[in-house]
Amino acid sequence: METSPGRGVPPAAPPLLQVDGVTLAFGGVRALSGVGFGVQRGSITAVIGPNGAGKTSLFNTISGFYRPTAGSIRFRGQDITRTPPPERARLGLARSFQNIALFRGMTVLDNIKLGRHAHLKTNVLDALFYMGRARREEAELRRDIEERIIDFLEIDHIRHAPVAALPYGLQKRVEMARALAMQPEVLMLDEPVAGMNREETEDMARFILDVRAEWGVTVLMVEHDMGMVMDLSDHVVVLNFGQVIAQGTPGEVQADPEVARAYLGSGDVGALRAKLQAAAGRAPAPAEQGAA
Repeated sequence: METSPGRGVPPAAPPLLQVDGVTLAFGGVRALSGVGFGVQRGSITAVIGPNGAGKTSLFNTISGFYRPTAGSIRFRGQDITRTPPPERARLGLARSFQNIALFRGMTVLDNIKLGRHAHLKTNVLDALFYMGRARREEAELRRDIEERIIDFLEIDHIRHAPVAALPYGLQKRVEMARALAMQPEVLMLDEPVAGMNREETEDMARFILDVRAEWGVTVLMVEHDMGMVMDLSDHVVVLNFGQVIAQGTPGEVQADPEVARAYLGSGDVGALRAKLQAAAGRAPAPAEQGAA
């Protein structure tokens, strides 16, 4: 087996998703500038940063809603920089949105079924007259969603309820269910626990861990809940003013003075670590309390 020079260990596998030098400009304003990082298969990668750092712009670029001014995006080794969003969904990229993007007048089940649309093989004639193939696909789709996704996310009791009647936390769970219905290899979650209480946040964190462990789905998320980010993530990418200022393990990011400056206005990593531990509901160690 080939090994890395001087290390005696196999080289790291190429990233499942690679963002390379991505720049995004709107007129004279740069939302992203030379952003680059990789997402390893089977990992949970978080993108964090202060408000206005460019996190959602990055998500919109990866999912195809924005086309970068420069740079490239590769998925499974294939350049998808100019690939339209529906085709990216068919390839295995699925996402949720910061602001809930469900059809409020439709039921939970019907909203989730829409997520499988990109993979359906039924033609217009079959669908129009609800002929054999359309009927079979509909039955298979419903069975798969009810037996796997709805049970997995524990929303069986609301599957026939209109989305508009649901509390916010359950609507966020339904949006995740719709993204899972796309059969993703990479699940992109844009602020999955924004606006949730502690119990709802803990439930969502558990689902994110389980979807990686049980379904083998790679997760890329933008999130402001720093306690959750540090607890769940394998790799953290920190943006500030559209640029990557740090990336690495949660521990490495917490120890980076540039990250402390972005969040606190100073390079005090002890204060940053204490703040993150407080966000996670843990008391800082005595040394960290003194540093803060």
